[in-house]
Amino acid sequence: MGPCGVMRAWIEYIGSLAAACTTLCWLPQAVKIIRERQTQGISLLTQAVFTVGLALWLIYGLFLMNWPLILANAVTLVFSVVILILKVRYSESP
Repeated sequence: MGPCGVMRAWIEYIGSLAAACTTLCWLPQAVKIIRERQTQGISLLTQAVFTVGLALWLIYGLFLMNWPLILANAVTLVFSVVILILKVRYSESP
């Protein structure tokens, strides 16, 4: 592997690590909401726009066939959709 290959490997490693961090950070939030059934501290508009943004990043990753981008955004999109659904569901509770 030449210098360009080594650099590309490091770039992919950094991107994959960043994707894992930003994806997994949503897991505790989703678990907390599921356990407590409380979403008062979450903005519906912000969560909705974030979810749309993730879907667009996923589509972008699919066009590029960039697996770290695809996997990170697909998993984060699942967490975000769950949080969005629970926000709507628990906001209607008394």
